[in-house]
Order: sequence, then structure tokens, then C-alpha cells
Amino acid sequence: MSIYITPQDELHVEYQGIALTCPHCQTLTHLTAVAVPKFEDLMRRKPKHIGIVFRCDTCIEPIFLKFAVKAYTALRVELASNFIEIERAREHFPLTYLPEEAEELFKEALNCSMSRRTAQSLFRELGERGKLELFDTLQEIRSLADLDDETFSTLRAVLFGSDSDPWPNQPNLTSEHAGILLEVMRDLLYQTFVRKARLIQAVTFRRFVAPNSTQAEAG
Repeated sequence: MSIYITPQDELHVEYQGIALTCPHCQTLTHLTAVAVPKFEDLMRRKPKHIGIVFRCDTCIEPIFLKFAVKAYTALRVELASNFIEIERAREHFPLTYLPEEAEELFKEALNCSMSRRTAQSLFRELGERGKLELFDTLQEIRSLADLDDETFSTLRAVLFGSDSDPWPNQPNLTSEHAGILLEVMRDLLYQTFVRKARLIQAVTFRRFVAPNSTQAEAG
């Protein structure tokens, strides 16, 4: 997704625009930009990050998002496709399908404290092959979310480092990295356990429930 600001101070977002769960009305909604930094000011100061105020299309409340700047050119200020929500909606995550230990630790990780222990629990549950698959998934997330090298290195150190590594064995997280870390953990857990369990349930339903329903209707 390409996001940029034009010399006319207009924000352009390709494809479907920006959508998220509104922290005010808890509705998945599209956003409309209402306060965009001036192109001239950005070109003069060239900040690494900028903030844009949006309006929730559902409840009309303001939402502030922070973007990293990818490039400054004569025709546009290119922004990274991933953004930071300054005010976040309350998190809801399906924990039913997780192993018991991973579930308990991830509840603590929702408070930004136990992501490494959650990862270590997953490694024990899945074995060495599963650990390698999780790292491959992290690489995919890096590409999809357009994570910069510093952010990716921080996530890798937290999730795949060891408590026996030389001190400090975990990097100090900024609030931005902590937020990204939680989103990555959510996606890793969903892809590894929740998505698989739901697919199995759906296939089981099709194999055993749906045929019986068809036979009953035919009878």
C-alpha cells in the first residue's frame, strides 16, 4: 500500500484506504484524513516521523496515527505503510486453541511483559522444526509490514534470543517497538494455532455434518 503527501498538502492512500478498529466506538471502520502536515514544512524540516489526524467514519471521533517517512522527493513525501496507533482499541484475542502454558503467558504479554517467555513456551511445544517455521513466519511479517532493519532486529532479539545471552540479553523496548511486538506475537500465535484449529473444525464440519444435512433434505 502506497501512502504519500503531495505538494498540495493532500494525503493519498492507494487501494482501500486506511481501516482499523476505532478506539472510541470499537468498530472496524475506514478513516478520513482531517489534518495533514504541510508539504512545504515537511520538505524544510524533513522529520523521520510525522503525525496525521483522521476522523472515524463511523463515530466521527478523532484518531491520531504516527507514520515513518520513507523518502522525500520533489513530488511527494512517501510514508511507510505501517503506522502506530497512538490510542489503541481494547485488544480481543481468541485464546481457546493455544496450549495452556502459552495461553497463560500470552495473557501477561498483552501487558507488554512476557513476549519472550511466550515464544520460549512455543518453541518447547513445537520443537526445533517449529521454531524454524516461526522464524520463517516472522520473516514474512517483516516483508508484509515493511518493518525496518532496526525494528526487525529488536523483535528477533526479544523472541529468538536466549536468557543465557550476554547481558543485557534483551533490548530495551520503546513504546513503539512494544506495540509492534504485541502485534507480531498476535499474528504468530494466530497463524500457528488458531488458524490451524479453525481450518480443522471447518473441514470436520464439511466431512461429517454437511453430508448428513444433505441426506436429510433429500429424504
